[in-house]
Amino acid sequence: MHLLRLITLVLCLVGFAGEQILYAKEFVIVLDPGHGGKDGGALGRKTNEKTVNLQVATKLRKMLNDNMNDVKVVMTRDDDRFIPLQKRADCANRHHADIFVSIHANSVDKKSKNHLTIHGAAVYTLGLDRSDTNLAVAMRENEVMKLEQDYTTTYHGFDPSSTESYIAFEMLQHKNMDQSISLAEAVQDQLVRYAGRKNNGVKQAPFWVLVRTGMPSILVELDFICNPEMENFMASERGSTKLAQAIYNGISKYRGYTSGKSRTNTTQSDSDSITETNVSAKSDNDTSSSIIYRIQFLTTPRPIPSGDKRLKGLVAEYYKDNGMFKYTTGAYSSAKEASNDLKKIKKNFPDAFVIKTINGQRIK
Repeated sequence: MHLLRLITLVLCLVGFAGEQILYAKEFVIVLDPGHGGKDGGALGRKTNEKTVNLQVATKLRKMLNDNMNDVKVVMTRDDDRFIPLQKRADCANRHHADIFVSIHANSVDKKSKNHLTIHGAAVYTLGLDRSDTNLAVAMRENEVMKLEQDYTTTYHGFDPSSTESYIAFEMLQHKNMDQSISLAEAVQDQLVRYAGRKNNGVKQAPFWVLVRTGMPSILVELDFICNPEMENFMASERGSTKLAQAIYNGISKYRGYTSGKSRTNTTQSDSDSITETNVSAKSDNDTSSSIIYRIQFLTTPRPIPSGDKRLKGLVAEYYKDNGMFKYTTGAYSSAKEASNDLKKIKKNFPDAFVIKTINGQRIK
């Protein structure tokens, strides 16, 4: 009887330990500073994309390590090296990442009339959007695979500059789509609210690094490096810190969505970067109390899932009013900015209109 009790006790302890190990599993975040080495990415007047990406990613890694005590951060590169696209995805898969965040800066062709004035941040998830602009961005980022020897073998005949090669993505079903969109929305929200970037939205495009990763994954376009003002912001200490902090805030918010609780460590005994995070959190709360303009476009008697055909491709949120679910999209700092997108949305939703919100609640 004594032996039986001892065995039972041991089994209970082993079971308890197993639960503790499971609960304490590190949350693995793979950060991917785009480009590097012989691939400079998009060019500005003073710097290049690969340098901006690495600076922001390095600061973000420090914030995550200093403030989230259960996180393991892996970088696909932490210096100026060329890393093939496939190896970036392989890195995330090999480390069984919980999320993958690829960091980039955007640009447009010099022949474009708004080459020096275009601006704004966007966050992409995997998908084949019908927008020619989104496909063009993905083509530009995927073009880097041509710098690799025998790239057609590595990428199974995929041609990043051929529209026909992207038809295969029509058949792709991404099991992490909903979580990827939640992560993208959280990060984009903070790039707009905290880092002050123009809201170019959450979009879908067939980036290779998103295709080949087996976890919630996003690709962040911080802003346009071809615009000298935006380039100066991204390259500065202040600007790169704000961008890193915005992505950090978004990741923290996303983890609250998925875990049901905040895992951010904000004890006073931590390093100075904790102070920056605490200050930014307060600043973000203050900012979130300001008016945010959104476009209301649909009302339904019951909630509908993300990706539903009735949303016509829009990334949306809803609020409840008199028992109805009212769907909105976008997050704008001014009514004028919202009105610009309203014209496009009215093509599919003629009754759409702009509303004002504070802390996610509509005000009239």
